[in-house]
Amino acid sequence: MSTNIKTTIKAPGRICLFGDHQDYLGLPIIACAINRFIEITSVVNTDKFFSIEMPDINSSRRFSIYEKFESLEKEDFFASAIRVVKKYGCIPDTGYTITIQGDIPINAGLSSSSALVVAWVHFLLETFGCNQPITKQLIAQISYEAEVVEHNSPGGKMDQYTSALGGVIFLETNDDSPFEHLKNTQLNLVVGASGEPKDTLGILGSLKEKAQLAIKIIKNEFPDFDLNNASLEAIDRYDYVLPQSLKPYFYAAINNHVITKKAYKALKETTIDLDKIGDLMNQHHQVLKNILKITTPKIDKMIAAALAAGAIGAKIVGSGGGGSICAMVPKKNQKLVIEAMLMAGAKNAFAVLVATGSHKITS
Repeated sequence: MSTNIKTTIKAPGRICLFGDHQDYLGLPIIACAINRFIEITSVVNTDKFFSIEMPDINSSRRFSIYEKFESLEKEDFFASAIRVVKKYGCIPDTGYTITIQGDIPINAGLSSSSALVVAWVHFLLETFGCNQPITKQLIAQISYEAEVVEHNSPGGKMDQYTSALGGVIFLETNDDSPFEHLKNTQLNLVVGASGEPKDTLGILGSLKEKAQLAIKIIKNEFPDFDLNNASLEAIDRYDYVLPQSLKPYFYAAINNHVITKKAYKALKETTIDLDKIGDLMNQHHQVLKNILKITTPKIDKMIAAALAAGAIGAKIVGSGGGGSICAMVPKKNQKLVIEAMLMAGAKNAFAVLVATGSHKITS
């Protein structure tokens, strides 16, 4: 390969539309990739090293292509991805000089870290090959293993699969991870980034532990209980066996699952009812705010401002405790909603489009 050939891999951020705090329970989610990206640009070098520059965060990294990474540092996704791709027969044999840049706000609930992992995995597979056909689903699965499994993190599959697959997806987050691209993608979304840092792993870990404990207690008492098929009636039927401290997490798991299923059905209609989707988004947010309590005063203020300015629906995005909100907004109101979010304290606010998944550009 000529050393002057540049290859760029672009992986998008994502918005969770429905199903926050559901994927780690093996429940389905609806999410969309957005036109904010992490880009990895690479050029062959001759020194058998990966030399990585990350100007956006004023950082760099350099390691041998033969590095085994027998131990992992926290959130070292470059290393964990190398470990995982080797299990799939992807063996680096050439050095590359790499630049990583992007326009996804960092630590904002829009999956900048997962987009980085997806772009890095895609680069490795595309450059060095592997022992099976390279598909977007394979990129997603390897990225999930690199970011979550290798680091024993509490997250699920939503972020990696949405970034790799692109579009609006309905994802079953069980072992096989079947997914469906939803065709109704004219959602006219606006994102507001609060600027408040969030403790992603801490919040995910705490809520996951409590939800799983509640479900375990119920299954011990009622072995036939199936969370995937549970309806709202299950809340009254089963929660009497739970201690008061765990009841909110069982309620949230059931209610959010029901809302997601309703949203899936609505998004499958030939003519989409945006008011219905917006109402379901508002219902989902109320569970996240009032039951799981993952919002902040600034997030609440931004949500209220967006709705008052003409948004049809709005919700917090990501693990919570800060981060961003997204709002479904008629085009005629987008400017008003953006201005309202900024007036309510958002660090940034912008309209987004549904984007394609991870892809390669060669120049």
